[in-house]
Amino acid sequence: MKFEDYRSHDAVGLASLVAKCEVSAAELLETAVARMGQVNPALNAVTLDLADWGRKEAAKPPSGPLAGVPFLLKDLGATLAGTVTSSGSALLKDNVAAADSALTTAYRQAGLVIFGKTNTPEYGLMPITESTFLGPCRNPWDVSRTPGGSSGGAASAVAAGIVPAAHASDGGGSIRTPASACGLFGLKPSRGRVSFSPLGEGWGGASIQHAVTRSVRDSAVLLDIACRPQPGDPYYLDAPATPYAQEVGRAPGKLRIGFTTAALASDALDPECVQAVLDAARLCESLGHTVEEVTVPGNLAAMQQGAGDVIAAGVAATFEAEAERRGRPVSEDEVEMLTWGMYRRGTGVSGATYVRGLAAIHAYGRAVAGLFSTYDVLLLSTLGSPAIPIGHLTEDLRAFTERLFKFMPNTQAFNNTGQPAMTVPLAWSAGGLPIGLQFVGRMADEATLFRLAGQLETAKPWFDRVAPI
Repeated sequence: MKFEDYRSHDAVGLASLVAKCEVSAAELLETAVARMGQVNPALNAVTLDLADWGRKEAAKPPSGPLAGVPFLLKDLGATLAGTVTSSGSALLKDNVAAADSALTTAYRQAGLVIFGKTNTPEYGLMPITESTFLGPCRNPWDVSRTPGGSSGGAASAVAAGIVPAAHASDGGGSIRTPASACGLFGLKPSRGRVSFSPLGEGWGGASIQHAVTRSVRDSAVLLDIACRPQPGDPYYLDAPATPYAQEVGRAPGKLRIGFTTAALASDALDPECVQAVLDAARLCESLGHTVEEVTVPGNLAAMQQGAGDVIAAGVAATFEAEAERRGRPVSEDEVEMLTWGMYRRGTGVSGATYVRGLAAIHAYGRAVAGLFSTYDVLLLSTLGSPAIPIGHLTEDLRAFTERLFKFMPNTQAFNNTGQPAMTVPLAWSAGGLPIGLQFVGRMADEATLFRLAGQLETAKPWFDRVAPI
C-alpha cells in the first residue's frame, strides 16, 4: 500500500479496507513499519520495535472493529506479555510483563496490530518527553521542539503518519498536552471510564488511559473498545447505553458554553493562545451555541499542593516496591534528578498529609462542578503556548516550576476533578505550530464532547493538515 493512501485514512477507514479485502493487515503493517523506518530516526517516537511480533498478529484472520489496523502502545501503563515496560526509566529496563493488561487485551480483541512502544518521560512525570534513558522525542511540526508529554512518543508517531492512532495516558495532561502540541485530537475520559487493571489506580484516580488520534471517530471507537469495567476496579463507570461511535455524527443541540482566556496555574497565556480561545468561542457561537465568559472557581493552589503530595507519595511507593523486589534500595544515580526529587518529597508525605491532599483535590472538584450546573461545556486553551523548544523546561532548574506551569497551566485541574476533557486542533500559530483548544464536560458526559467535537471537525476540518516531516 502506498503511504499516501495509508495516511489518507483514519483507523476506522483502514479497518473498513481490511474488512472489504481491499488490503490485508500484513500490507498495512508493512506500510506502517516502512514509515517508522523513514521518520523515527529523526523523531525517536517509537522506542521499542515489535514489528516481528506484529507480523505474527497480522497473519491471523482479521476479527474485531479495528481488525488489521497498526497500533502502538505507550511504554507506560498498558502492558504486553513478554515485552518490557520501562516507564521511561533505566530502573525498569528489564521489567518484562508477565501478562497483558486489561486495556491491551481489549485492544487485541478489537483486532489492533501492536508493533511497538512509544517514548515517554521517566515515570510519566513531565509534560515533555526527554528522558535520559529513552532519549528526547521530537515534534514532527518542528523537530527542534517537544511533542509534549508524557504521551509524547504516541503523539509524535501519529502526527508523523506512522499510525492513525496510538495508546496514551493522562495524569496531569499527558494526552491533551502532546495532542495539542502535535495537532491531534486527544480526549481524556472521565475517572473510572477505562480500567487500570491489574493495577488499582494512578495518582489517586487522576490518571486515565485512552489514545491520541487524527479523527474524532477513531477516538470514539477506541473508547468504546476500552470502556470495560473489570472486577474490583476502585473507580468505574458502566459502558454507555449508546456507543460513542454513534455520538460523533449527532447534532449536539444548543449548548451553553462558558469560556475563559485565563491561564489557571500561571500568570497569562501566550497571546496566540488567547486569540485561539476567542476564535473558538466565536466559532461555537456561529454554530448556534450560547457562549459566555466565565471564571473557573475553586482553590487551585490547594489542589495543586495536594496533587503534588499524592504523586510524590506514589513515586515513593513505587521505589519502595522496587527495592523490596530486588533486595536493595533505589539510589540517586539510578534515576533522573527531578524524579529523585519527587521521591524525596514522597518519603516525607505522612498518611495524614496524603488524606488532606485528597480532601483538597475533592474540594476543588466540587467547586468546579458548580460551574457545570449552569454550563454544559467549558472552553479554554489546552496549553499556555505552542510547543516549546527541547530542553527549555530543564535547562534552568531554578525556573523549572514557573516554566512548567507556563507551558501546562490548564490541564491538571481536570484530572483532579475527574471530568472528561478534550483538546481539539482548531488553531495554528503564525509560525505554523498547532494550538489545541480544550473543552471540558460534566463528569461521565463524554457523549456531549464527542457530539461537539464531531461538529467542530466538520466546521473546521484538520485531518488533511499534516506535519511537514
